[in-house]
Amino acid sequence: MISGCYTAIATPFKDGLVDYEGFDQLIGFQIENSITGILAAGTTGESPTLKWDEHNRVIDFVAEKTKNKCIAIAGTGSNNTAETLEGSEHAVKAGADALLLVDPYYNGPSSLEIRKEYVAPVAAAHPEVEIIPYVIPGRTGCQLLPEDLALLFNEYKNVSTVKEATANLDNMKRTRECCGPDFTILSGDDGMTVQMMVDPQIKAAGVISVASNVIPGAVTEMVRLLDRGETSEAKNLLSNIEPLFKLVTVKTMEQTPHGKVECRARNPLGLKALMSLLGLPSGGCRRPLGKMTRAGFQKVLDAARTVQANNTDIFQPVADFFNVDIEERLNNPANWEGLCYGAY
Repeated sequence: MISGCYTAIATPFKDGLVDYEGFDQLIGFQIENSITGILAAGTTGESPTLKWDEHNRVIDFVAEKTKNKCIAIAGTGSNNTAETLEGSEHAVKAGADALLLVDPYYNGPSSLEIRKEYVAPVAAAHPEVEIIPYVIPGRTGCQLLPEDLALLFNEYKNVSTVKEATANLDNMKRTRECCGPDFTILSGDDGMTVQMMVDPQIKAAGVISVASNVIPGAVTEMVRLLDRGETSEAKNLLSNIEPLFKLVTVKTMEQTPHGKVECRARNPLGLKALMSLLGLPSGGCRRPLGKMTRAGFQKVLDAARTVQANNTDIFQPVADFFNVDIEERLNNPANWEGLCYGAY
């Protein structure tokens, strides 16, 4: 059963290339802090800007480093089924325990087509591994519906999990209604995990997390507390770490010579700014992602400072593993150089 806390790991870059030395450290940090599993080459890992040979090598690297230590999930989805089949074949041979298939973006097939022409062929080709549809219509512009998900589960027993990132509680409840009690729902949204796990009409079994790149121990403990029914303790922990959950999309209003505009810094921009701020080897994002605005970066800094003020234990694993001084990282402007644009 694919349950627990999984990190959608950020791919570190250095001088424009994947930084495998830094990657090794990031994976080691996750394993040391008891993560259930690691997702390689997801959206947080900047899969859209990885060339397919890089994509495959990243999955190879994660599968090798996690073997016999935690579960390896490979992001092999695309908007091209032939490409997905090829990437999935490579990932299975590399040792991935599960495959994550994001709904096909841009060309926008119907739910029927996603089921018949995309997920089903991969599930049929690889019955030995779990196939996890990733439903995030805000990114893809299309959606595998609960009814089609249930039809897949009925036909392919290796399609028994979904990463649910619709932010729509009614959709989640419908998934549980259609798929039944033996189907696994994983939160794809850190900020909704508690609600999804405690709601008896959803009964999520964990999360594929972004914030766990930085606080794997805390997010894993929150999921364990919820799984044991210790809801009040989980909510207390949530109150300490929730500011980081809001960094998936950082919205600011920016002044231009032509008036005000809204700027949205989308995942993994805020996460990588936070990682760099704290001294983790994340590197920047690949173009067309770039940097945050000054106001956006200030929100990242404020969130990190709030977490540190609330409970110094939250970032202590970062300090211990990467040998950094958290207070110095958060209060010395020299650590922030290059992490945001100047004027809009």
